Amino acid sequence: MQSYLGTGVAAVAAAAAALLLVGVVHRVIRRLGRRSVLMTELTEHSHRPFRVAVTVLAVQLAVRFSTLYAVGSPWRQVLLHALVLALIAATAWLVASLLVVIEDTALARFRVDVPNNRHARRVRTQVVLLRRLTIAVIVVLALGVMLMTFPAVRGIGAGVLTSAGVVGVVAALAAQSLLGNVLAGLQLAFSDAVRLDDVVVVEGEWGRIEELTLSYVVVQIWDDRRLILPTSYFTSTPFQNWTRTEAAVLGTAEFDVDWAIPVQAMREELRRLCESTELWDGRVCVLQVTDATGGMVKLRALVSAADAGSLWDLRCLVREHLVSWIRDQRPTALPRVRAEVGDASAPLPWQAVTPRRTIRRRPDTEIPDDARVFGGSDDGEARSEAFVGPDEPADARR
Repeated sequence: MQSYLGTGVAAVAAAAAALLLVGVVHRVIRRLGRRSVLMTELTEHSHRPFRVAVTVLAVQLAVRFSTLYAVGSPWRQVLLHALVLALIAATAWLVASLLVVIEDTALARFRVDVPNNRHARRVRTQVVLLRRLTIAVIVVLALGVMLMTFPAVRGIGAGVLTSAGVVGVVAALAAQSLLGNVLAGLQLAFSDAVRLDDVVVVEGEWGRIEELTLSYVVVQIWDDRRLILPTSYFTSTPFQNWTRTEAAVLGTAEFDVDWAIPVQAMREELRRLCESTELWDGRVCVLQVTDATGGMVKLRALVSAADAGSLWDLRCLVREHLVSWIRDQRPTALPRVRAEVGDASAPLPWQAVTPRRTIRRRPDTEIPDDARVFGGSDDGEARSEAFVGPDEPADARR
C-alpha cells in the first residue's frame, strides 16, 4: 500500500512540476510575443497541447521509475502502455499545432483585405489546403504508431505486408471518387485555377469561393445561399472565374428602342451618368448599336467597374437611368410596332419625306471614343491588340 501511495504522490508531484514549468515558459513567450508574430501564435495555438504533452511525459516518467518494485506486473504494463498512447496522441497534437503556427505566421505576411490581393489569396488557398493535408497525415501516422505499440499488431505485420498489394487495389477501387477529389483539391491549390474569395459563375449561379477543402468547395451565392460542389467539378467542368487575373470586370445593359432614338445623345447621357457615380472605375463607357432588325434597334451599353459587386449595381443603375431618360426625354424612341395600311405605291406623306436641309454626316474618321469597344482609348486599344488573331495583319482591325 505504501508503494502504491508513493507512486501516486510521485505522479501528482511530476504533473504539478510540469504544469509549473509550462506556466513559466508560457509567461516568457507571451512577453516576447508582444514584438513577434511567431511568439504570439505560439501562445495562442501551442500552449494547451504543449501543456498536455509535458504533463503526460512527466507522469509517465514518474510512474515508470516509481514502480520498479512491480516490474513484470500486469497492472504496471497496462498503465505504462496507456501513458505511452496518451503521450503519442499529445505529441501528435503538439506537432499539428506547431505546423498551424508556422502556416499562420506565413499567412500574416499576406493581407487579403486590400484591393490587389490576388497573390495573397493564392497563397492562402495553398496554405489552407496544405494545413488540412498535413494534419490528416499526422493523425494517420499517430494512429499507426499507436497500433504498433500492441504486440499483436506487430505480429501480424508480415502478413499485412504480403497482402498489401491486394488490399491496395481494393482500397483504390473503393475510394476512387474520394481520391479523385483529393487530387483535384491539390490540383486546384497549385494550378491557380480558383482561389478563396474568387468570384465565379457555376451551375448558372454567381457567387464567391467561401471554402476550399480537399474534397469539396463551398460557393457563397450572391443571395447568401451555399452551393457545395466536389473539387473534381472544377477540374472537369467549365466555369467562369471573374477575378482570376484581376477584380475589374466589364458588364452590359441592352435596350430595344425605336429607330427614332438619337444614339449620340443617348451615348452622351450614358457618359454623363458614368462620370457622376463612384461605381464606375473610369475604364470603359461605350454605347453601340449591336442589331437593327425586327423593327427595333438594339443598343448595348458596356461599362466597367472595380469588382463584380460594383458592376452589378452599375448595370442596374444604367438600365434604370436610361429607361427613365428615354421615357421622359425621348418618348418617340420608345419601342413601337408599325403597320402599313393601303397601297405602298401611293404618294402618302409618311412614306417619303424630303429633307428640308442637307444632313451633314460625320466623317468616318471621326468616330467618338465612347462608340468603340476595340479602340478609341488606351483600354480599347489594349483590348484590340489582345483579340487580334496571330495570322491577322496589324492593320486589319482598323
